[in-house]
Amino acid sequence: MKKVAVFLAQGFEEIEALSIIDILRRTGVEVTTVSITTYNMVRGAHNVKVDADEVFEYVDFSEMDMLVLPGGMPGAKNLNNSEDVRKWLKIFASEGKEIAAICAAPMVLGDLGLLEGKNATCYPGFEAELKGANVTGESVVVDGNITTGKGPGLAFDFALALVEKLCGVEKRNEVASGLLLV
Repeated sequence: MKKVAVFLAQGFEEIEALSIIDILRRTGVEVTTVSITTYNMVRGAHNVKVDADEVFEYVDFSEMDMLVLPGGMPGAKNLNNSEDVRKWLKIFASEGKEIAAICAAPMVLGDLGLLEGKNATCYPGFEAELKGANVTGESVVVDGNITTGKGPGLAFDFALALVEKLCGVEKRNEVASGLLLV
């Protein structure tokens, strides 16, 4: 079974985080929501409180197949300011493991230099933060082990791209059909 960690920082974009979590869990992927604070309860950008499965310090990220960064503000900035998150993103990148970020969160990958020479997308206005990337403006971009998404209205498309990466196109189509997206 594939394992995914979805990081939750104060001010995360709820639509993105919850859509990703829900859609991945529908496939049987083991999703762990991870608070990057010292508390399980994390408040989203629109004051939705989510009780994360774990706090950062208790998660063994070496067992994960993918790390996911929802966007939102100030959530994406809080992710970028977390040395622990940055450390694990660098480890995953060096090992060629899967990394995904949507909306403003690809700025974290850009700041770490992980988008150098890669195609990527982000929420309009954050393009300059994707240092070294070829910013395509597409809804979802998969380039090697990095998947980026444009924003909240495209969270389902982004999550389905993650399903395809982890479980294959057949499972992606099955989940999309069940959600009436095809």
